[in-house]
Amino acid sequence: MRKVFEINGCVEVPPDVTDDEFTDAFLEFIESKGWFFGGGIKEIQDGCYVMPDGSQKPLE
Repeated sequence: MRKVFEINGCVEVPPDVTDDEFTDAFLEFIESKGWFFGGGIKEIQDGCYVMPDGSQKPLE
């Protein structure tokens, strides 16, 4: 039986790191351990989620 952790938090990175760079590095770390990540990753700017079209949606 496997153990499951739910992650609820934020990671602060330098401003030049793209969504894809962060996601790739995060998943590379997870997979290097033989682990699995299921869920989503959302970018936040100025207290709002950044949507795929570039618009912003306030945090809920």
